[in-house]
Amino acid sequence: MTAHVLAGALADDGRRRIFAAIVLGATSATEVAERAGLPARVVLTGIRRLTDAGLVIDADGVLAADEASLRATARDSRPADAAEPAADPVLRTFLRAGVLVSLPAQPSRRRVLLVHIAEQSFEQGIRYPERAVDDALKPWCAAGGSDHATLRRYLIDERLLTREHGIYQRL
Repeated sequence: MTAHVLAGALADDGRRRIFAAIVLGATSATEVAERAGLPARVVLTGIRRLTDAGLVIDADGVLAADEASLRATARDSRPADAAEPAADPVLRTFLRAGVLVSLPAQPSRRRVLLVHIAEQSFEQGIRYPERAVDDALKPWCAAGGSDHATLRRYLIDERLLTREHGIYQRL
């Protein structure tokens, strides 16, 4: 199981309630339904999804949290910056899991970050309308470290993108 699978399995409120009931001692679908206050159909579907994700073990009708799998996931999950030890320290500082945490105040550091964003978001020689540029930059801003318009402006100021009549191109 990966951290992504774990998060996906527990993203639904019903599955979280089902998992909580199992962790707190419910060992059958009937007990889970009573403790979670959910319909049996929802509980059965939730148990199946939690079992498929590796969070729950169903051993001859007895439900239990798969603690070994949870421990292994916690042990094996590493932050994105630890997965690439050779990555530039500026990128490790200002990006988390591919999302901009903040913009560096120092121009040389900001340029390193902007070059990375430009290379990851745009191909050289391709012409992009402003809407496509905004759509490519918005995921970088998901953590609130900046906004796409600021990024776009910095990319132009640093001459990493050109803009002519609302059409952008990476240099």
